[in-house]
Amino acid sequence: MLMHHGIGLDRFNTLPRHRAVHALYECCCSITWAAKIADGRPYPGYDALLTAADGELHALSPVELDSAFDSCAHETISERTVTELVRITRARLTRMLGPEEGYPEY
Repeated sequence: MLMHHGIGLDRFNTLPRHRAVHALYECCCSITWAAKIADGRPYPGYDALLTAADGELHALSPVELDSAFDSCAHETISERTVTELVRITRARLTRMLGPEEGYPEY
């Protein structure tokens, strides 16, 4: 379970850097990846954030990839590839941010 659940893109974009890195680290246990994505803020939309996240995953070293996969113990993993890590990380980012259109007002 993510600590930063449904925070929305606007709030994510305005978090202090250390909190943004922490939130991202929950999505992919790579401090290198989390710092680079946090430093790329603000993101104009979900697609921009997801594209940056995918690109930085492809830039991780083999050691960093192994470490990130070790954090996926509770995930169903078909193979230890960057493509699989992208799928898992995108799902976690989506849970962290919540729906792109926001939550309904009650």
